[in-house]
Amino acid sequence: MSEKFSGGSSARKPEALSSGEKIRPKPVLPSDMHVFERGWLSANNILFVGPDKTTLVDTGYWTHTDQTLALVQNALGPRALDAIANTHLHSDHCGGNAALQSRYPKLETWIPPGQAAEVCNWDPEALTYLPTGQHCPRFSFTKTLQPGRTIRFGMNDWEIHAAAGHDPHAVIFFEPVKKLLISADSLWENGFGVVFPELEGEDAFEQVALTLELIERLRPEIVIPGHGSVFFYNEAILQGAKKRLIAFVNDPLRHARYAAKVLLKFKLLEMQRMSYLNLVDWAARTPYIINIENRFFSEIPLLTWIGDLCQDLVAAGAAKLDGAYIVNA
Repeated sequence: MSEKFSGGSSARKPEALSSGEKIRPKPVLPSDMHVFERGWLSANNILFVGPDKTTLVDTGYWTHTDQTLALVQNALGPRALDAIANTHLHSDHCGGNAALQSRYPKLETWIPPGQAAEVCNWDPEALTYLPTGQHCPRFSFTKTLQPGRTIRFGMNDWEIHAAAGHDPHAVIFFEPVKKLLISADSLWENGFGVVFPELEGEDAFEQVALTLELIERLRPEIVIPGHGSVFFYNEAILQGAKKRLIAFVNDPLRHARYAAKVLLKFKLLEMQRMSYLNLVDWAARTPYIINIENRFFSEIPLLTWIGDLCQDLVAAGAAKLDGAYIVNA
């Protein structure tokens, strides 16, 4: 797993250059904005340090709580963290909320409005933690992030935009002066996140298209994604995301299989090493994976299908077999 701290700059890793290839410049961020580039188990965290208030956008997965706390504390020094803003409530984006609330008792927490009732009543089923076989410690919230309004991060006002698709309740943040976009999982440098509502029978690919059109209208210059390095926005990146979406629309089975492998890979990222039989048993008891198999691949026996997915991960280099164990790679 990669943990990188970036103060007022991107966290792009050095890349090997082929003959004649030019070094790409790194995006430079405002001095009040710091990106903690995480691995794929925890979403990236964006820390704003303003003269009056400090805010963290997204808090990572719960098993990385100690790392998240250390990153925040090292950056803030004696200052307290004043607020959390969650782009959406998937476990890899809000799993550190509870620990940060415990560490900073006066902390405010802002969440998208769509699942406020589920957080109030703490419904891990509706919040998708139980169905995905993941976990998120219970947290509370102070207020909701209303699309169409602005919020102060650091020294600038950021627009709040609804960004349904990957998650029906997600929001993204846009700073219109410097043209910075916090895109969460609605746009990565090489695509976007799994469209989870589609797996539940909802028509959500259209929502992904609308969110991509929104980003195209905003025309950001720099994008801070939920996963991966900060990158310069360009038309080719957006067209690549649109092409990926069209491929999923034309072949929903491709998207469903991809989603199931993402869930398996997430479990491997969390555990790092499991017996092959234990991973298969976990998958066979995970409601989201069972639902995908029932809706899209019911002609294949469940255990056979899960085994095929594991073999796909190994063939792609995302996992490797070590005797009776399967190991994250």
